[in-house]
Amino acid sequence: MSSTASASRPGVRPGPAVTLGLVILCIEGYDLFILGAVGPSLLAHPDWDVTGSTLGLLGSLTALGMPLGSIAAGWAGDLYGRRLPMVISLAWLSLSMLLSATADDLSVFAATRFFTGMGVGALIPLVTAYVSEAATPSRHSLQVGVATTGLAIGGIITAVVGRSLLPEWDFRTLFLFGVIPLVLIPVVWRMVPGPTGDRTSRAPRTAESEPTPSSGRTASANRLGELLTPRYRRMTLLAWASTFVGLVIVYGASTWLPALMVDAGYDLRSSLEFAIAFNSGAVIGTIGAALISDRGFLKLATIASFLLAGAAMIVLSTPQARPLLLLASAVAGFGALGSQTLINIFVARSHPAHLRGTALGFSLGVGRVGAIVGPSYLAAVTVLISSPKAGFYAFVVPAVLGAALIGLLHSAPREAPEPQPKADLAP
Repeated sequence: MSSTASASRPGVRPGPAVTLGLVILCIEGYDLFILGAVGPSLLAHPDWDVTGSTLGLLGSLTALGMPLGSIAAGWAGDLYGRRLPMVISLAWLSLSMLLSATADDLSVFAATRFFTGMGVGALIPLVTAYVSEAATPSRHSLQVGVATTGLAIGGIITAVVGRSLLPEWDFRTLFLFGVIPLVLIPVVWRMVPGPTGDRTSRAPRTAESEPTPSSGRTASANRLGELLTPRYRRMTLLAWASTFVGLVIVYGASTWLPALMVDAGYDLRSSLEFAIAFNSGAVIGTIGAALISDRGFLKLATIASFLLAGAAMIVLSTPQARPLLLLASAVAGFGALGSQTLINIFVARSHPAHLRGTALGFSLGVGRVGAIVGPSYLAAVTVLISSPKAGFYAFVVPAVLGAALIGLLHSAPREAPEPQPKADLAP
């Protein structure tokens, strides 16, 4: 969607749209980090025989459902507008979480995590597109960035609730909060434009932006082919690879950080405090990424974010004073989520308008594989290497690799980009 469309969309103001997007993504973040919060309780369950490998598999099942939800939501959002698919996705997510709360064996619980991943995957592109279309052109990156901090804020809520209730309460109690998405359904129905609003608020169609039905499929194929031409091939492949390793860190940490802290000798309540610090740092990192994106230091900031994530994990693996460990956890959150936001901005700035959406979509689509691999990768490392430091050092490898990949990229344009069309900017 063009800047004109973004600025002129009738009945949709940036402030309310950002607020609604942030609230919905808080729910996303709560569910994203809930497996990490209940991980130690799962491992200690007397009947389910959960191992480290099982915990990694549960995280991967959640991530595996996300691409399916994203594809379905993208298709439905274009066909029916944002409102109806968003309402259905909220209902789907709520039902899946409530089923997790009532699961009586591990196989049922695993199935509910897969279905939950579909709901999470569906809501992220819908919310991002909605906020992007409502955003003020001059503050587009900041407003989308503020909305995406909901993911980290949701992680903070998860850690606070987990610290208050676990291990005294059954871990499944935390999934009862899945009733909250149902409360948001009437709000979404009122605030989010339906298909009529979507159609009437679009910018004038051009041959480039709105191909005819007969040529649409060909145009999409041509754009994908253009990403792999010599002009863009380097950027395309490096962006895919850096997004992959970035999401290995994000989703590996969301699943494994509390359990790693317990293995390192901290009690469950302390490990959840570190999760709170991690997500607090992620909030600062995401907003900082949006502010830095127009300052001309995007490449350097992205490299620094990756390296900070790796350095923070090394500090967390060693006995340090508690304030330093909390600070290191916050820096790890900054590095993990902040770097991913910066990569998305880098991709958007490095492509012209007619390629920007395709470039972002494929970068994040390939990156979802990293989200699937991340939890199982951490599980394999902890199983194969008995040292409690192994899990922390496992994060250092993708962090250094991500920094190296960004270093191979050409610098992104310094000028402010056009506001991006529908684009999934979140991990």
